[in-house]
Amino acid sequence: MSEVAQQSKTASLDPVWGRIRNEAREIIRADSALGGFIHAAVLEHERFVEAMGHRIAMMLANHDINAELIGQAYRQALKADPGIGEAARADILAVYRRDPACMRYIEPFLYFKGFLALQAHRLAHALWEQGRKDFALFLQSRSSQVFSVDIHPAARMGRGIMIDHGHAIVIGETAVVDDNVSILQDVTLGGTGKEHGDRHPKIRAGVLLGAGCKVLGNIEVGCCARVAAGSVVLKDVPPRVTVAGVPARVVGKAPCPEPALEMDHGLDFENGGVEGEEPNGAGSSD
Repeated sequence: MSEVAQQSKTASLDPVWGRIRNEAREIIRADSALGGFIHAAVLEHERFVEAMGHRIAMMLANHDINAELIGQAYRQALKADPGIGEAARADILAVYRRDPACMRYIEPFLYFKGFLALQAHRLAHALWEQGRKDFALFLQSRSSQVFSVDIHPAARMGRGIMIDHGHAIVIGETAVVDDNVSILQDVTLGGTGKEHGDRHPKIRAGVLLGAGCKVLGNIEVGCCARVAAGSVVLKDVPPRVTVAGVPARVVGKAPCPEPALEMDHGLDFENGGVEGEEPNGAGSSD
């Protein structure tokens, strides 16, 4: 089979991977100095999941656990749950569609530490579920060191998630993040103290978490809500509203049906609600 025919077949079977491979070739044509890096990261691998496992392994390996062991763990995790690869593709599409700085599919795969940290977590979570908790904790520790993103291996993360900038993110053990959520830098999904058991937030589908916001305790942020930058959320947030402040309170409706996809951080009190209005059970102070 010719190279052109092989490229066409790959693109038809796996459009995300086909596009990444084409973009990889374009990088080499534009700057041959990157040829070795691009070949090792992308073009030497026939399948997306093989390349994804290799990328994570190379980023997280150190003198304690080498890349081959991490790559082997990734292959075993994929065998038990092929959905890991499907989730990674959905995450790439999420970044490409929501981040105006992302011009190509290959950019999250190679460079964006929020995306890479999330894929490292998917592996760590699979190992945690298999009972390989120390290996999972090793990956959590390394991901925190390398990417500045600390997601407990037990936390449950959906698909189509964008972690923008990927800096100073903390997601606790019993947190749940549903599909199509957008998380900006310096976000904490944490506990409120030394509680045990189910003690972390539940972030429902379509939520937009603004930069620097803190969501604390076993509370729920409802579907397609927005949490404004710098807010501290201590109580449940209803669906499709915007909360802001310390402590956070409802300041209006969400301005669009799916805030996480639109990435609209503006506060429009005239059209979305009344500034300072009393909350409907969301983050009010007693």
